[in-house]
Amino acid sequence: MEPRLSLVTLGVTDLDRSVAFYRDGLGWPTSHKPGDGVAFFKTKGTVFSLYPIEGLADELPDTDFKPVAGPCGITLAHNVREKQEVDAALKLAEAAGAVIRKPAADTFWGGYSGYFADPDGYLWEIAWGAFPIDDDGHLVLP
Repeated sequence: MEPRLSLVTLGVTDLDRSVAFYRDGLGWPTSHKPGDGVAFFKTKGTVFSLYPIEGLADELPDTDFKPVAGPCGITLAHNVREKQEVDAALKLAEAAGAVIRKPAADTFWGGYSGYFADPDGYLWEIAWGAFPIDDDGHLVLP
């Protein structure tokens, strides 16, 4: 299996609200139209999507599966090229309706980062300093 993450989908409680947050608030491009059952956002390297949380349970054969939106032991990360971009991204997210969960600060690993929660409580880290970013927006790993 090739090492690739093709699509990340968040189960959301209100698709229109979440689309507005990511599209209008954060400025992420999407072809989503009202009435579409899913929203796809083109990002660098991975497609990001939003899907009604109830629909996730319908896709799985396990009838005991109870999907819950929000933090579930993972965080999503958006790494930036310059330290000051962390504060700017957190301010943008907060203006779009996010809740700042951890203000930006220097980290134990020598970088600078902060966290926000989206409308469903999914945690996003905005980080600088861990890895360089190439011209295409991809992380450069050692």
